[in-house]
Amino acid sequence: MSAIGGVKRERKELEFVKKVGLFEAMVVAVNPDVEEYKEILGIELKEDSKATEYLGTNTDGNAYLRVDIWLEEIKSNYKFVVTFFLENKVRENKDQTKTQYINTVGMCTWSDDQNNLPDWFKGTEKAPREYREAYNGEEELYNFLRTWLSDLDFREADTILQIEWKKLMKGNVKDIKEQIDGEWCTNIVALATVKVKEKEGEMKEFQGIYNKAFLPVYSFKYFRLIDYMNSTVLANLKAKKPRDLKAHEKFVLNVTGEYGCKDFYFLKELQDYNAEDNLVASDKTITSDGADY
Repeated sequence: MSAIGGVKRERKELEFVKKVGLFEAMVVAVNPDVEEYKEILGIELKEDSKATEYLGTNTDGNAYLRVDIWLEEIKSNYKFVVTFFLENKVRENKDQTKTQYINTVGMCTWSDDQNNLPDWFKGTEKAPREYREAYNGEEELYNFLRTWLSDLDFREADTILQIEWKKLMKGNVKDIKEQIDGEWCTNIVALATVKVKEKEGEMKEFQGIYNKAFLPVYSFKYFRLIDYMNSTVLANLKAKKPRDLKAHEKFVLNVTGEYGCKDFYFLKELQDYNAEDNLVASDKTITSDGADY
């Protein structure tokens, strides 16, 4: 006698394969509207989607702007979004003894007084650079812009990289959008990560991009030659004097340092994410007699 029956299996919604690692990319969109989501990114937003609601007010009552910059990986055309949050509040350290400043080429520094700002930040006597107090989130955004728009010669006195703050706080990102495929833009190297967060009572994984540091394309070759996930390599790197560090080495220390990337990542070429490699997301435990100890 034949029989077919039982309980129907529940199927989860189709998920995109998450990625981790370093990749070369080009910028294809900045704070896209509904039409740009469809035409540029191939995403048709639902009517109740809040993806294009970029302006808001946080719990402290300060206005903020979310800046979504969409990257397209040059090999696979896979698209990622890197997000920056700008808050209409001057950035200070925790004990409010220092303020962050930003100059006209997007470089930032900290000081307890404007009179104590370093000379490299203020420019030269013949070619001084203007500066002002920086707002929360500007340092990360300008770090990205300086890497992306690296065909600008930042050593020249005539070079300028500044976006009017009041315009940004009204959601106007035109000055950034206009740089896509522009005269100064280049491809960049970014780090894809996976964030693990508790949502609706369970741990869920989300695709992320590390937004505190980026690399010029020429630096990519070093990660093919050297394993910067190796503890000995990292120890040797940390022993170097700051002035002797190359751009990609500073990037590694930025990512791996105390205040670096808190999400799951690999400092290797882009690859499919495997949850079994991620102790936060998997059921694996670290054992004292295993290779993962």
